[in-house]
Amino acid sequence: MKESQSLTNSLLLEVDILSNRLKNIKQSFKTTSNNALKERLFSENKNIFKRVNEIYKIAELLNKKNNEKINFSKLLFEISKRVLIENKFESNLFFL
Repeated sequence: MKESQSLTNSLLLEVDILSNRLKNIKQSFKTTSNNALKERLFSENKNIFKRVNEIYKIAELLNKKNNEKINFSKLLFEISKRVLIENKFESNLFFL
């Protein structure tokens, strides 16, 4: 399987946008007292986490198929992994 740099770059951009949205959700969750908004934020956080996880799995497949030491799929793999780890680490925010 040959890596498409255009597709990989699009996924990198999407992970960046989703990562920023996750940070905004966490900040909004901390500052709001509206329970309906908190429920929506929790649901959105869950959906975004699922999408980042899907991208991580794609990046993992691309990474396994490519033998180069440095490429965009490795970058995508690393960034999506870090977003997932950060989100898991901070997920206790929603249970305070």
